[in-house]
Amino acid sequence: MAGISPAWVCAIAALLVGQVVSYIDNSTGQVIVPGASSYNGLNLVPQMGWDNWNAFQCNVNESLLLNTAQAMVDYGLRDLGYQYIVLDDCWSIGRNSSGYLVENPEKFPHGMKYIADKLHGMGMKFGMYSSAGIFTCGRFPGSLGYEQKDADLWASWDVDYLKYDNCFNQGQSGTPQLSFNRYNAMSQALNKTGRSILYSLCNWGDDNPFDWAYTISNSGRMSGDVYDSFNRPDSRCPCTESIGCAWPGFHCSIMNILNKMAAIQSRTMSGYFNDMDMLEVGNGGQTDSEYVVHFSMWAMNASPLLIGTNVLTLSPANLAIYSNPAVIALNQDPSASAAVRKWQYFVNPDETGQGEIALWTRSLDNGDQVIALLNAGNTSMTMNATLNDIFLDPRTAGAYQAPPQLSEMWDVYDLWANRMSDNEAASIINGTSMNLTSNSNSTVTRYNATATSYAEGLKNNDMALFGAKVGSIPPMGTWSAMIERHSVGLYRLRQQPSGLRKRDEL
Repeated sequence: MAGISPAWVCAIAALLVGQVVSYIDNSTGQVIVPGASSYNGLNLVPQMGWDNWNAFQCNVNESLLLNTAQAMVDYGLRDLGYQYIVLDDCWSIGRNSSGYLVENPEKFPHGMKYIADKLHGMGMKFGMYSSAGIFTCGRFPGSLGYEQKDADLWASWDVDYLKYDNCFNQGQSGTPQLSFNRYNAMSQALNKTGRSILYSLCNWGDDNPFDWAYTISNSGRMSGDVYDSFNRPDSRCPCTESIGCAWPGFHCSIMNILNKMAAIQSRTMSGYFNDMDMLEVGNGGQTDSEYVVHFSMWAMNASPLLIGTNVLTLSPANLAIYSNPAVIALNQDPSASAAVRKWQYFVNPDETGQGEIALWTRSLDNGDQVIALLNAGNTSMTMNATLNDIFLDPRTAGAYQAPPQLSEMWDVYDLWANRMSDNEAASIINGTSMNLTSNSNSTVTRYNATATSYAEGLKNNDMALFGAKVGSIPPMGTWSAMIERHSVGLYRLRQQPSGLRKRDEL
């Protein structure tokens, strides 16, 4: 610790236990307040991986976890960033006489440490599940009152990730303070183990975790459980807004969850992400274009990307969606920001009685902008995004001064233009495709983020991360595109170099 002042040591220690403190810089005498980045140094961009619940619920065992992990390696999903294998509910049979959880020996005959070692040997990470209640949602023992014992046990198994649910919480909810205290108990316990364990809250948006969880966790569910429907209303998911939702419920459609993000996008930050729940792509309840919307808008809003289907039976089309590096790069952008819904209009209701069009935009770390023209209506239509709409925030910030972005030329790249074909995806599934390596880690359709991170790939202008150029927007101009029913146009805007713009004008 030579050369590190006691003030720095105290500040670092405080951040590790979820406190934000000030300290005095002895060299300048200034009072410094550390900025929020990550309470434990983890998850500076959203986590990616697989969770068994949506596809298998309690029907899980050792073989499923290890076979799924191997398939994710073989299909290139690990190297795209899907690194966590998260074992959800129903894995234990109770507690032993010392109060420690015991895994089901029939499902996991070699024990959890064996699984962790196998996953780590594949370059994957291991996630576990529990609930901040006396029972889990599957009515197995929960961790309420056993936080340190359980955290110590998971650390001894070399666990890398905890999904922490909200069932059977004994009434310790109803105010943000009650929920904070209950979830903070596990946060403190995980910190005390000395092992780096990503902490993912799953309290369904109850008591507004987006207002308090960023100092104690790495992600927090912002809505009730997703189910595999594009926009069907369901009485079990009564809320349509995040703020003031008394009972988040479950059976929430893709559009229901998406629109709840509109009010809380500012609560997304490096180290803490609003979790819109697992991805349903591949479970059969939506069309291909609806799954494209689902994946695009989860990426657009920096939600964790956790595959929630049976990887072992993925269709080529589904693998192509999960494997789009240009969309994943959006999710993994160092800006760690979320999208802003600039406008929304209700149009052309379909058989569910729902229908809307919307423009979502997001500012990225390198100055690029991404726009999503979302058509959740019942007919295809031409949709428009003006620079005035895209840059609404700087255009309306304080005393009016036209932002320079309005007078720039912007090149437009379609992030789905290079989606791999079903034939290419099929060749990956059947093992006949050439593997990407550190020497050849990118094509226009594929990318190896293990060899070159997304941050580095973006700096290097790797075209796999940018899609295909499809046009430009002139100064004060408008981008127009035909968007199919229940589909989205997802575009990255790049400011055109001034020299190129002058040549174009000659």
